[in-house]
Amino acid sequence: MDGERSAGHAVFDVAEAVRRLPETAATLVADHRFTEDETASARVFRVYRPTPPHYHTTYDEYLFALSGRCRMQFGDAPPVEIGPGTLVVFKRGVVHSVPEILEEPVVFLSVDTPRRAPRDIQFVEAGTGTPDSFMRQRD
Repeated sequence: MDGERSAGHAVFDVAEAVRRLPETAATLVADHRFTEDETASARVFRVYRPTPPHYHTTYDEYLFALSGRCRMQFGDAPPVEIGPGTLVVFKRGVVHSVPEILEEPVVFLSVDTPRRAPRDIQFVEAGTGTPDSFMRQRD
């Protein structure tokens, strides 16, 4: 979490944070976190491979696509194409996935309310992932 901060505000270089995301990752997703406030967290993340259906139990997610193109699926609805400039909003408990990456790198700016706990991920099908295989975890 870096950036210019003072009482009550902060300024972050999102483009620089995106440039610092790794070119490859052993996990499905890698992120860079800007904030970790109790009421909300902000981060950028890159999706490296399709993600299995999963959901989060403690926060709502607001995703703004910065680059790349992918298909996202919500529950049993048909997948929708997501590309730069698309805003995706879903509530906690909504099953979602990225079944297909169409153009790399797929990078999102995310605001999570309240704060996203890194290990808050529930996979729909047993054996399709763990918090550690989904996203690199920090101590």
